[in-house]
Amino acid sequence: MNHSSNANPLFRSFQLGGMTLASRIVMAPMTRQFSPEGVPGENVARYYRARAENAVGLIVTEGTIVEHADASNQANVPHFYGAAALQGWAHVVREVHEAGGRIMPQIWHMGARGDVNGYSEAEIAEIVQAFADAAAAARRLGFDGIELHGAHGYLIDQFLWERTNSRTDRYGGDRAARTRFAVEVVEACRAAVGPDFPIMLRLSQWKGVDFEARLAETPEQWAEIVNPLVEAGVDVFHCSTRRYWQPEFADADAELNLAGWTKKLTGKPVVTVGSVGLDGDVSRFFREGQGAANTGVDEIVKRLEREEFDLVAVGRALLADPAWARKLRDGRTTEWEPFAREALQTLR
Repeated sequence: MNHSSNANPLFRSFQLGGMTLASRIVMAPMTRQFSPEGVPGENVARYYRARAENAVGLIVTEGTIVEHADASNQANVPHFYGAAALQGWAHVVREVHEAGGRIMPQIWHMGARGDVNGYSEAEIAEIVQAFADAAAAARRLGFDGIELHGAHGYLIDQFLWERTNSRTDRYGGDRAARTRFAVEVVEACRAAVGPDFPIMLRLSQWKGVDFEARLAETPEQWAEIVNPLVEAGVDVFHCSTRRYWQPEFADADAELNLAGWTKKLTGKPVVTVGSVGLDGDVSRFFREGQGAANTGVDEIVKRLEREEFDLVAVGRALLADPAWARKLRDGRTTEWEPFAREALQTLR
């Protein structure tokens, strides 16, 4: 039996700035650590091309590291600096474009120190410049835009979160003041790429160290975060939740998830994500090593048609099955391959 009665809305085109996406399905960024010494090889190009060939409208790469000493503590996470790594990414772009796909690198600083209180203002300026340099490189290599990773407890998010930002200078303070670092990163990237190159920002409430963490308890508080980022130059928000169907704010609209609220508050296009096509959320995988069974997409389609969000990011389901989107489009969902821990070890 098919899992979906009508997935057609997921395969309508979408205009993002001057770029047309062939479907509403986005490949979510997923760290795999298959780039020895930070250099993506032919296997990485094959991996992304396989999704582009199978009806994914936009690929967001795994997190790629900016040039700063604390940006990563994982040797095989790909870099987005240095001649060898950038040459590898140029090949990835060519392969994806040849397959008819669109692709953005996710630009990342892991914030390996755990909080932001020890960074001097001079060092912050260096990190901001590192993001801008990566953004400029993305445009130079032919990528279709960039995503800045501002979620899950990594560096940009650490500045946003009061538990990891107790600074008393201009980078700390109340909720709006804590956006300053993110704003400076976005502004620097915008200056580096020009006005017509899409900048997407990934945000979340939950953190890798605390699945129940919250930056905002109300839509009004969330607006204090997202509105300065719009002014800085964000074109589209990628709103990471663990379960896309759950309402974000208890005392507000019972329907809207984080992406829905972000679209309502900013008027900007948004991407939703969170266990799309699977019956278990990502925390089960990280805490227990659990896989997940495939489920239907009727609920996500219904919300898409209501225009709660514009694009739908699919993570683990696409990791397990490169042809997940094409099978959905063609009504072959009984052929979906289930997500299991082993999917992280493949080069498919």
